[in-house]
Amino acid sequence: MSMSVGGGGSSLNNDMNVTPMIDVLLVLLIIFMIVVPMSRKVIDIQLPDPTPQQVPPGAVNTQIVLEVGPGGVYSVNKEVVPKDRLLARLKEIYDPRPEKVIFVKGGNEATYQDVVWGMDQARGAGVKVIGVPPKDVLK
Repeated sequence: MSMSVGGGGSSLNNDMNVTPMIDVLLVLLIIFMIVVPMSRKVIDIQLPDPTPQQVPPGAVNTQIVLEVGPGGVYSVNKEVVPKDRLLARLKEIYDPRPEKVIFVKGGNEATYQDVVWGMDQARGAGVKVIGVPPKDVLK
């Protein structure tokens, strides 16, 4: 009976076993594939039509535009409205209307606070949709 004690034919293997590392990476990949779509934040916006239809010359414009000028000067469709009377004037306009849409234009010198205050007054008057037109529209 003979016994082999360590032996000449076997050598040490110093290669790293990568199977557990691949398993961990696959688990992490699956976790990220599940978590990333759930973490997306979405803001619904409506972009303007890139090819707007031309308005015939005799058509009546029914859009309401609230313009905010420097120093808190408000005007509704070019009609200057005092700040303390803005809510009442907007209610007069929007109570009989089925469409509750307004466009708010802030002038170059208007402060952000004045524009937001005008939007807040429009919401108080029952406006459902507030649009902010690009600079070259609604002149």
